[in-house]
Amino acid sequence: MNFRLALLTLCQGLLMINNVVFIAINGLVGLALAPVGWMATVPITAYVAGGALATGLVAKHQRRWGRQRTFQLGLLVAIASAGVCAYAAMTRNFWLLCAATLVAGYYNANGSLYRFASVELVKPEFKERAISWVLAGGILGGVVGPNLASWSRDALSQPFAGAYVALMGVAALSLAVMSTIPFPTLPGQGGTGRQGRPLGEIVRQPVFIIAAAACAIGYGVMNLLMAATPIAMAQCSHPFSAAALVLEWHVLGMFVPSFFTGRLIKRFGVLPIMTTGLLLNIACVAFALHGNDVMHFLGALLVLGVGWNFLFIGGSTLVTETYAPEEKTRAQGALDFCVYTTMTLTSFSSGALVTTGGWTAMNLGTLLPIALLGAALLWLAQLRRAQGRALA
Repeated sequence: MNFRLALLTLCQGLLMINNVVFIAINGLVGLALAPVGWMATVPITAYVAGGALATGLVAKHQRRWGRQRTFQLGLLVAIASAGVCAYAAMTRNFWLLCAATLVAGYYNANGSLYRFASVELVKPEFKERAISWVLAGGILGGVVGPNLASWSRDALSQPFAGAYVALMGVAALSLAVMSTIPFPTLPGQGGTGRQGRPLGEIVRQPVFIIAAAACAIGYGVMNLLMAATPIAMAQCSHPFSAAALVLEWHVLGMFVPSFFTGRLIKRFGVLPIMTTGLLLNIACVAFALHGNDVMHFLGALLVLGVGWNFLFIGGSTLVTETYAPEEKTRAQGALDFCVYTTMTLTSFSSGALVTTGGWTAMNLGTLLPIALLGAALLWLAQLRRAQGRALA
């Protein structure tokens, strides 16, 4: 840990406040404003779809202007889009809300690169810990986000409009912090021509494919269930305060393990930690199928968060083996495009599944991608063992 890494960790925490509040309220605001109930999570879908659409643009901007200026631009977008969301909520304009969250995806796509930027602030041998420490900043989001959503719910005449105004202040604080972090110049920064291998060659590597699958499926399953949780709990007649509590513990589960995930990867290897994350996803389904009390939701979302942590940090660490320094912005953008595309699909289907098929069917549906990822991890482990024997 150093001072620049600590500041970047704070920015990650402020990003997660934004994301947690969006998850907590966008589905409920969408449910109140949408023309039909199954469209309730479209504002959440727009947010992650905006992230998917922006990944290539963010990669180009970072290669052209560097980390800091692009991160600052993302935060300016966050301030403006949160203001439009507040106006949309006040005027009960569903489609304006969706448009604003779509634009806010540019901030989300920028923020997803904080973990990779952290590697540039430490020595190479500490890359696993740097990624873990920055993601640990999400604890701030877990503690502050749900409480901010609850506190600001009725601050203005329309429910949750005040929460969007509060997010403008959160983004402004993050902008001030980001402006004090000097990042190293990226290899080839300012250039306009292609550097390194073609992107297709990079993404066809087996290790890249599995790293992307781990991040995408880990995030996709987590997003599918997390986005539906406030709606599912409302269907079970649980108050919003209970849903906020469940989300708080879920986000703590996502980020508290970050204090030691990097050390675990260093000690046991990345594949065993990713496999453990997969098993925790299965444990989440078991919890969810056991009942519909608040503690069942809390237990399911807590272990889901820890499972996401192991898969996402493991996949983010694994992908750093697949690109040269001059290729990093394109490779990182491609990885996050896979993540955001998966999240877009799960966010959109989340509202439809929970309002038509129910909470139980949603959880059962996650077992197929979990099984496919398990098979991919087993294949990579066998491949590495064979390569090790060949070298010996």
